[in-house]
Amino acid sequence: MEHSKMSKKELLRKIDELEMLNRELLREKESETKLDFAWTGNLGHWYWNIISNTVVFNPLKIIVLGYTMDELPESVGYRFFTDRLHPEDHDATMEAMTAHLRGERKVYEAEYRIQAKDGSFKWFHDRGKITQWNQDGSPAFVAGIVFDITEKKEREEALERSNENLRVTVDTDALTGIRNRKAIMGELESRVIQASINKTPLTVIMLDIDHFKRVNDTRGHMFGDKVLKEVAGILAHTLRGLDTVGRYGGEEFLVILPNTDADNAIAVAERMRMNIEKFDFGDGFHVTISGGAKEYKGEDETELIDAADQNLYAAKNKGRNQIVG
Repeated sequence: MEHSKMSKKELLRKIDELEMLNRELLREKESETKLDFAWTGNLGHWYWNIISNTVVFNPLKIIVLGYTMDELPESVGYRFFTDRLHPEDHDATMEAMTAHLRGERKVYEAEYRIQAKDGSFKWFHDRGKITQWNQDGSPAFVAGIVFDITEKKEREEALERSNENLRVTVDTDALTGIRNRKAIMGELESRVIQASINKTPLTVIMLDIDHFKRVNDTRGHMFGDKVLKEVAGILAHTLRGLDTVGRYGGEEFLVILPNTDADNAIAVAERMRMNIEKFDFGDGFHVTISGGAKEYKGEDETELIDAADQNLYAAKNKGRNQIVG
């Protein structure tokens, strides 16, 4: 804006803004208070004049967002940045600033995403503090510093994905793709605690493929592995939302049914049994399973599984291809 075309009121306001900014720069220079962190990605200082709602900042932040200074409005206000905040970060960021302005926090500090010119989002770490006040004690000027932490966040997200993949790998049975014994036992421990605290029903089912040794002996171990994988898949697809299944060992499977009493659990187990009985594993080959169900009545996990195992053995002794509870 050409100063010659400004009114007296506009000139006085501009002078006030510049004086406040100059006071801030002089104060920082004299006190050597730079608000710096030992991080990379420093995009420089910013200054918000609350009275005029104008923001002065290092051009680096705009460059990171894909803009040039020529593309900015003549007067950049606070909303130029807040309007571009990621929806998930907007409220928390605004609250961090307003809490500082209200005197509830010693500094304003936030991590947030801002949408760049190309539509992508960049991560920033922002920190600032009120440095000048009006005569009535209200805040007049805020100074801060901002960092581009996009690469840091991307590395963190990549690490989280890697850890999650590792966790899945550690908890998954390599052959069947369902939970392994360690993982399903950990799930059972958690569910027992929940059932004990909440006084809700919980039932476990031990399942075993009938005559599985005969499958390996007559069809070979490769075909036996195929049967294990198919059975595991059928069990997993028969379960409801909170139910879980894991390979307990060999051809044995443990099913956990939270919020389910013994009668309803047996009904679920019967569906599993029938789905497996009618499944064609190739060339008209079929297998059956036997199962034992036990509702939680205050036992520890070992006692609960032992009781379900006893019912499984009872099902075997009664002729197999059935569920006993």
